[in-house]
Amino acid sequence: MTYNNILSEFNNGITTITINRPKKLNALNKETIQELHEAFKAADADKNTKVVIVTGSGEKAFVAGADISEFADFDVENGGKLAAKGQELLFDFVENLSTPVIAAVNGFALGGGLELAMACHFRVASDNAKMGLPETSLGVIPGYGGTQRLPQLIGKGRAMELVMTAGMIDAQTAHNYGLVNHVTTVDELLPLAEKIAGKIMRNSSVAISKAIKAVNANYKDGVDGFAVEIEEFGNCFGTADFKEGTTAFLEKRKADFPGE
Repeated sequence: MTYNNILSEFNNGITTITINRPKKLNALNKETIQELHEAFKAADADKNTKVVIVTGSGEKAFVAGADISEFADFDVENGGKLAAKGQELLFDFVENLSTPVIAAVNGFALGGGLELAMACHFRVASDNAKMGLPETSLGVIPGYGGTQRLPQLIGKGRAMELVMTAGMIDAQTAHNYGLVNHVTTVDELLPLAEKIAGKIMRNSSVAISKAIKAVNANYKDGVDGFAVEIEEFGNCFGTADFKEGTTAFLEKRKADFPGE
């Protein structure tokens, strides 16, 4: 598929999706959100894709925020619809993707950019990264899951401070807070993400998809995460990956998971 605002490349089990609007610092507009949805959906449907990495083009920005010009004149109803549609198409969609998604955060990840990174299953960052949710400085609040995911990742007090001050934190602070898993140089960012992806790909993609579902269940209102874990644990026993994994262990050899 041809995209206007993103690039999607497959190599050795990894699909790398790059937001490619450098003149706009990779800001998210409606078209980009739709294209990202299609790219993530296609990667998830591709059995050969074991891990997805999402990043921004250039060294200045992962995603510097949403494209404010698209909604500056919205009313209450349209504002609500904007948030609901965006969460459905991209942010909730990525969080619940059965294929693991790594955010490789290069440069600015602000507003919708940080919200996209937080929707990914985990994050690595370059040492020049800056992260924040500046929406209150525009008279609005984060609308793509930021008020929910940021406290989950760094705690309520720190999240409240970042949202209220509309401030930014650097990559090392983000690492100290637990917002990102690793910090490295700009040049080593994608190689690090790919190295981690390689470790993921050694394991059962079926088991990983079930683990994603079970972990996410803990953060859903009205859902018993322990019950989901028990169910998905049991379901693993009916998979070819379980048979191969246990057989390989008993035979003292490396497992060759079929992904089924």
